Amino acid sequence: MGLSMRSGRVTGSPREQGYIYIWTLFATMLAGVMLAAAGEVWQTTSQREKERELLFIGDQFRLAITSYHDAAQATTTASRYPETLEQLLEDKRGPKPLRHLRKIFFDPMTNSFEWGLIEQENGGITGVYSLATTQPIKRAGFPEDYTNFEKAENYQDWQFVHADAAAKDSGRAQEQTQDKPVNPFEQLGTQPVDNPFSSSLPAENTNPFQR
Repeated sequence: MGLSMRSGRVTGSPREQGYIYIWTLFATMLAGVMLAAAGEVWQTTSQREKERELLFIGDQFRLAITSYHDAAQATTTASRYPETLEQLLEDKRGPKPLRHLRKIFFDPMTNSFEWGLIEQENGGITGVYSLATTQPIKRAGFPEDYTNFEKAENYQDWQFVHADAAAKDSGRAQEQTQDKPVNPFEQLGTQPVDNPFSSSLPAENTNPFQR
């Protein structure tokens, strides 16, 4: 029996109505899957675009901090780094105000003007980073100054720091590592007890997971 229209409704055999219901349900599910896939693609594309913006903006901050630091040498001032980001907009340390940054950029990851600040122990901002805790999509193809971003767990690890400050921090970390005693018992003033079974153990690489 064919389908017919009665009072604006589709009529037919129960079997034919069942087919229509199944096809309608399938079309609805397919449309939902396609919309979800399109939404995921859009979200990924949007995040990649924001990553490009963050790399550009972060580099602008780093260059501005570098310019501020270099200008200190010309003015022979003790203030090598800015105390606030706003000081990058108008540097009043010399006879003529300097503008190292044209504006305070917003963070594209958080849509906020609030940034994480990397500061020296004695004061002064040496770098900035995003406060977003999202995991980055970009894992390779960074500029030479930012190759360490490849191992970032979240965007807070994308730290845009003045090169001299980063080198000094790395040097201090190495010095602290070298200053640590090789034998942990020396700090306690004791020596480890001899192991009577040590002769039966391998001389090195006793942990199989270290190999």
